[in-house]
Amino acid sequence: MQTRTLGSTGPAVSALGLGAMGMSGAYGEADRAESIATVHAALEAGVTLVDTGDFYAMGHNELLLAEALRGRDRDSYLLSVKFGALRGPGAEWGGTDGRPEAVKNFLAYSLTRLGTDHIDIYRPARLDPAVPIEETVGAIKEMVDAGHVRHIGLSEVDAATIRRAHAVHPIADLQIEYSLISRAVEADVLPTLRELGIGMTAYGVLSRGLISGHWTAGRSTGSGDLRSHSPRFSGENVAHNLTLVEALRRIAGAKGCTVAQLAIAWVAAQGEDIVPLVGARTRERLAEALPAAEVHLTADDLAEIEKAVPPGSARGDRYPAAFMSGLGVGN
Repeated sequence: MQTRTLGSTGPAVSALGLGAMGMSGAYGEADRAESIATVHAALEAGVTLVDTGDFYAMGHNELLLAEALRGRDRDSYLLSVKFGALRGPGAEWGGTDGRPEAVKNFLAYSLTRLGTDHIDIYRPARLDPAVPIEETVGAIKEMVDAGHVRHIGLSEVDAATIRRAHAVHPIADLQIEYSLISRAVEADVLPTLRELGIGMTAYGVLSRGLISGHWTAGRSTGSGDLRSHSPRFSGENVAHNLTLVEALRRIAGAKGCTVAQLAIAWVAAQGEDIVPLVGARTRERLAEALPAAEVHLTADDLAEIEKAVPPGSARGDRYPAAFMSGLGVGN
């Protein structure tokens, strides 16, 4: 597994990271034993970056990772943890809390659930509109100084917020959705990251499976599957979006790789400062995704992909309307 460095101040990590959200029911019921086996397979393949959120199934994901990582050398992997999203007992969403006292509270619980004495990259999941980002990042800086956090990250914020946060403490990376059909970051956010020497961990590289090559028209989503509320998976939108996938399938076939590998490789090819997060929740999907790190895309390949799926060609927002307002950038 190749490595990449997250910005000028961040850690060296594997060229692909593992996103663990789907292991806690975000896309329907998940198999606990298979999830743990998938984490083990990722680590054994050289993946060193594991991403979670303390609100993924209200702590379930952190407890799952604690079990999967138990007995492993703590220096052999890095934990990226998002915090701040508020949940209710019925799994409802209740906004975001970025107050300094809340930061320390969230961190204390994560350290306990994960069974570790430090988080490698700690980041607010969303911007709290009631709390200046300087105060939130300042509180994390105190935890860096105390040794509980190694690096500070951000998630889903705009260029202006990145600048303000970076002025308080160097930011290692921004975690944000970036894929062939989610390219809003290219206008202002990505140039700002590069100007400041900040890396990017890209999630949603397969758009929650939509451009994986495995999604089919008319496929139903089970209970608890977030995609049942996604505009990109609804009605006529999904039918249109799957025509883009078929265009990619032809390119992938000529390249000798799968659609998923092509889509992941495209994100990785956008810069050495970008680390795609693979949201595999089974060993089968992980085994398909990992070879993407070895897929080399030439300038001609990239031009052909761009022609097949130009910016703005997808239909439907990447989140339901209620969640779009909390994002620093759109689609």
